[in-house]
Amino acid sequence: MATTLQQNEQPLVVLASTNTIITLPDDTLLLTPATVTVSPVTGKILSVVREVLPRSSFPPNTTYNDLSPKFLLPGLVDAHVHLNEPGRTEWEGFNTGTKAAASGGVTTVIDMPLNAIPPTTTLAGFQEKLRASQGQCWVDVGFYGGVIPGNAGELLPLVEAGVRGFKGFLIDSGVDEFPAVSSKDIALAMTTLKDSPTTLMFHAEMLPPITESVGDYVQISDPPLAPKGDLFSYSTFLESRPPAFETYAIEEIVSLAELAPKLHLHIVHLSAVEAIPILRNARKEGVNITAETCFHYLGLAADDIEDGDTRHKCCPPIRSQTNQDRLWEEIVEAQGEGCIKTIVSDHSPCTPELKLLPPHLQTVNDDSLRPNMHHSDSGVDMTLPSDQTHDKSCSHASSRPELKPTDSGVVMTLASETPSPIEEQPTNPLSTTAATTCCADTTHHPNPAPQQRLLPITNTNQGDFFAAWGGISSVGLGLPILHTIATDRAAHGLPAPDLVDMVRMCSQATAQQVGLYHRKGAIKVGHDADFCVFDGEERWVLRSGEMRWKNKVSPWEGREFVGRVRESWVRGEKVFQLGAVGGGFVGGKPRGEAIVERRTA
Repeated sequence: MATTLQQNEQPLVVLASTNTIITLPDDTLLLTPATVTVSPVTGKILSVVREVLPRSSFPPNTTYNDLSPKFLLPGLVDAHVHLNEPGRTEWEGFNTGTKAAASGGVTTVIDMPLNAIPPTTTLAGFQEKLRASQGQCWVDVGFYGGVIPGNAGELLPLVEAGVRGFKGFLIDSGVDEFPAVSSKDIALAMTTLKDSPTTLMFHAEMLPPITESVGDYVQISDPPLAPKGDLFSYSTFLESRPPAFETYAIEEIVSLAELAPKLHLHIVHLSAVEAIPILRNARKEGVNITAETCFHYLGLAADDIEDGDTRHKCCPPIRSQTNQDRLWEEIVEAQGEGCIKTIVSDHSPCTPELKLLPPHLQTVNDDSLRPNMHHSDSGVDMTLPSDQTHDKSCSHASSRPELKPTDSGVVMTLASETPSPIEEQPTNPLSTTAATTCCADTTHHPNPAPQQRLLPITNTNQGDFFAAWGGISSVGLGLPILHTIATDRAAHGLPAPDLVDMVRMCSQATAQQVGLYHRKGAIKVGHDADFCVFDGEERWVLRSGEMRWKNKVSPWEGREFVGRVRESWVRGEKVFQLGAVGGGFVGGKPRGEAIVERRTA
């Protein structure tokens, strides 16, 4: 009677489905009929019963949801997302990025320390990012800190402030405020963090040694040298970032692991399968190291990328179909000897202009204002003439950029008398229905550069893989991508994960990676009531208007998927319902929170 009265005083929320993936006490995942009871007061799961109970089993004031036969899954945890706020909110922001996450069943994202300005490499930078996030997040957001040369003294304060881990680059990051680390910097970070409950992660690309004498000049990893071949050909770009870049970097990391034997080391966005034996051997020898791969490496292949389609550019690059097949084999073995334990989006957006798309993929006016942004992504510095008009009648060959080697890689200049260093600029992509908007707002920049009208995009750089910004937008698309491709692979007798495996790698393991498994990544009593409602049968095509991130640019546009997220719940509250008014975002306002609890595991 007391329990009934208590339930009547505090109305319950109940979600049930004949297809629920729950977590057992031993952390095994199980697909089963289940009824999950939630406290709307605490946002926690109160009970999990392995059968679908009828509405009559609960008090009249219960909010009851029988979602059968759709899948009721724990909310996904995307452990690799670039939200870019503050500082580059024309690329992405907390509001739009977390909306995109919510639309795809992602109820927790972990924000990377770049490309925001300032980056999360100091305690002050972290505090500024937290202020920027207030009142904007539709899902819960955790944060990584960054490792750069000279900031070792900031690492432990950031641990205390609640960052979930740290990331460093062994090669040029593409933005000046986040320089690459040397082996000495890595060693210092390892020894500093060796007794902390955290994860030290690496963008593992590095220039292989040119000679047998390898000193710190090579370890600094200046960008690649001038490419050979057509800059508009994807094969030229792919050849400029060979698998050796990844294997050499990982070997360097493993060689230093003895400095911090208890510290969890992690390789982000693994692309090259040649690195898998190195990681497997290291794990056999007791090195605490794991890796993640990304949805685009599992769903896109170099074999299918057309010349000039810079929507596909990212670093490390998308490799061959053969490489992709081997990645699938490795993730199927994730429970056993496999070294790839998690799958993430690496959502890394930019403005459409920065993608330098060819005309048939553009939807933005040439005369729009473009924010200044210096970068040396892919080892190419983009330098454009500021006050000169190019003859659009020039032939393709004559309008090609001129490559000039420098001590840091390549400077790209357009034929002009007085080039001035400004930022690179791609053009608005895709979209078959809705026009893409480009935000050139600099009001969020701590010290915004004066805005300048750049040249219209011309044949000089449209479709240039080396001048375009590298990064793929896909947060919230991961589950449909994986489900679609896995379904097709299974139908052809190829190794493929099932939905339970996807939950393991995109929810349970990602929550564990960032020290949040005590509350995220499981349908389990006491955990946050984060849910993803997934229809495994619905077929749909991604259109520009259905991209919830800020800039509607993605190589996934126009692709058909099997399986679609219908609802997302964060801590017991529905935040997204496909087809609902307001673009599907329910409740009227963002309800996500910044996760700043100190990591303990």
